[in-house]
This record gives sequence, structure tokens and C-alpha cells, in this order.
Amino acid sequence: MPANRKGILIGIAGGTGAGKTLVAQTIAEDLGTEEVLILEQDSYYKDLQRIPLGERENRNFDHPDAFDRELLRGHLETLLNGGSVEVPVYDMRTHTRHAEGVRSTGRRILILDGLLILEDPALRQLMDIKLYVDADPDIRFIRRLKRDLTERGRTLDSIIRQYESSVRPMHLQFVEPSKRYADLVIPEGGYNIVAIDLLKTKIRALLSDPR
Repeated sequence: MPANRKGILIGIAGGTGAGKTLVAQTIAEDLGTEEVLILEQDSYYKDLQRIPLGERENRNFDHPDAFDRELLRGHLETLLNGGSVEVPVYDMRTHTRHAEGVRSTGRRILILDGLLILEDPALRQLMDIKLYVDADPDIRFIRRLKRDLTERGRTLDSIIRQYESSVRPMHLQFVEPSKRYADLVIPEGGYNIVAIDLLKTKIRALLSDPR
């Protein structure tokens, strides 16, 4: 951890439905939620308000260019130095940002959760620990299917069409190759108790480093 920084950054990448969020939540619960701030890359999707509603669903949301990477990096740098930012609130149903964000202040541990965070060299440079959560493709697809049906109000046909046209191809092109940048690959995500325990030990060592 750089001497001038007040917090450490843990990046958690992996395919859709791999279990990234469960890993992040497990770390936060075990280390104390008052010490941990979880930031989701999904909050930084570009606002498509200026694009006609009927055309928004056809955009590729699994490509690196779908995200406002400069804004995310700037917010991370501010949070890691103990500052505060307005984290965007993104509506997955309309693909637009709310007028007001959520005020968040940096804490000792910052967790960044997202599909493509290890694909971005600028984000990797900020990370103290880089994780990749792995899961079988069929398990990931089933989890995504359930989530999109229940939480995002999408139809079965639209979910399958998006998976075939962009989710799977982008996973193979961008997400899966980013695994090579990880310090630790975690099969089974938050259910992998051994990996989580090893990770907590490393986090505590970084927090106690006087540098």
C-alpha cells in the first residue's frame, strides 16, 4: 500500500453470475462493515438517456467501452485518499443514471466488484489485491437468468438473446483472459472458505504495514 494512501483496494473480477458479490460481502462481514466500502463497476455504466429507449437494449453492456472508466478511476483515487464522492445510481431497467448519486466516503478497505475491472490496466495499477472468481459457465448462466428475470424485469427471450450475442462473446474476449492478472483465483466464490481465510490474512497484513 503506497505511503500516501489511507486505504487498500481489493479488485474482484469474474464472469456474470460467478459469485463476485458474495465474496465481497463475505469479506465485509468478516472484517467489519464499518471498515469496508464496496463499490460496484455496474454503477459506472454510461448514461444512455440521450439514446431512444427502444435502442438502449441493443447496446453491448459487456464491452469495456460501456463503462465510464475515467469517472470510476477518479472516484477510486479520491476514496483511497479518504475523500468523498457521489457514486452514480444506475437503473438497469432504463439504462440511465438517477439525477442524484449516493455520497460515499473512503474507508480502510475498498472493494471494487466488476466484470471487467482486471481488463483495465489503469484500474489494476490501483489495486493492492486482485481476485478472479471462477465458476462453471452453466452455473453462471442460470444465476444470471434468475437475476434478470426477478430483479431487472426482463423476458426469457431477451436474456437468452443478450447472452448469445454479447455476454458470452465478451466473456471469452475480455473477461476470461483477464484471469491471468489475478493474484488469486477463487473457485466457488464465497463458498471457498480456505481461499477467503487466506485472503483475510493478506488483508490484515496490508493494514498493519507501516509503510
